[in-house]
Amino acid sequence: QVQVVESGGGLVQAGGSLTLSCAVSGHAFSRYNMGWFRQPPGKEREFVATITRSGNRTYYADSVKGRFTISRDNAKNTVYLQMGSLKPEDTAVYYCAASRSKMVVTTTDWYDYWGQGTQVTVSS
Repeated sequence: QVQVVESGGGLVQAGGSLTLSCAVSGHAFSRYNMGWFRQPPGKEREFVATITRSGNRTYYADSVKGRFTISRDNAKNTVYLQMGSLKPEDTAVYYCAASRSKMVVTTTDWYDYWGQGTQVTVSS
């Protein structure tokens, strides 16, 4: 059984930085494409970023491109989301997810395992 656990959320001022971590256990981490999603208050969950199994390809939502960086360490079974130049509109619960798909996928229905989420709040 795959377990996904996010950490690193918190309160940060606008313009600041924060790095989220996501630890995956239970199966070979390198078999999964990994993604980050977020759910702002009162809104639906939305795609943020994804990274392929080997880490050689990444893809970002337009809203975070140039500010966020997704990376992974297969030796540590961990994926990261470095967030910079944070804005109040980045405030959300951030979720990490694992996908068995071999394609680069950006919608929630392609992801098989999800974490419980970590809150990120950006103050103005």
